[in-house]
Amino acid sequence: MAPVTPALVADIREKRYARARGGKSHVALAGLSLKVAAGEFVALVGPSGCGKTTFLNIVAGLDRNFDGDFQLAPRADGGPAQVGYVFQEPRLLPWRTVHENIALVLPPHRAAAVVEDMLKAVGLAAARDLYPPQLSVGMSRRVAIARAFAIEPDLLLMDEPFVSLDHDSVEQLRDLLLGLWHARPTTVLFVTHDMREALVLADRLVLLSGPPGHVVADVPVSLARNLRHSGAEIERLREEILRRHRELIGAAAAAAPVE
Repeated sequence: MAPVTPALVADIREKRYARARGGKSHVALAGLSLKVAAGEFVALVGPSGCGKTTFLNIVAGLDRNFDGDFQLAPRADGGPAQVGYVFQEPRLLPWRTVHENIALVLPPHRAAAVVEDMLKAVGLAAARDLYPPQLSVGMSRRVAIARAFAIEPDLLLMDEPFVSLDHDSVEQLRDLLLGLWHARPTTVLFVTHDMREALVLADRLVLLSGPPGHVVADVPVSLARNLRHSGAEIERLREEILRRHRELIGAAAAAAPVE
């Protein structure tokens, strides 16, 4: 059997931010190497400021000022990989309707059918003609997720997409995300500082150090998905990981609990 090409192979030797007015530069990433298999759901977990968002921006092609390289596996037809990105903020155009915000990322001949399908999938069919200021925060996040899945991405980047939501909304959106992912399989790279959230969602946790960020541990999640609704099981696994990787205990202990 021929070896399977990873969806993502990254080797970021250094990412450095210059300081204004001649101040000392800041090294955000150093020696960060990562491989992600096709179809895998990987969570990047680490404390604030460790370079998680910076790494996503590099992979998305939004930041080209770094030392290193990365490769995305081409599509089956030989075309370049499609990358979807769900940011911390939904980034919807306020002067366009929900339908129009999703249609923007699609070719005109496919937009109508795909948008209607995605709106049904995220439970927003009745909101198609609303404008972003008319939406709740949770609805806006659903639109952003629908827009990312609409392009049928080969790699989906998600940067703390549930931040600032209440517990019930987070639970609903996690379930929605997993449902979409099972129905429309893709490779996911999900950023969070909350180890509990990562354990609920991911096949594998990649733990990053404080700045400059680099991988300190790569942990497969052995817990069956039908057990991940149990706060006790998630907490047991989290404590086991922390016992083995004490350097992350400060950030992980501060994360909000999964009920």
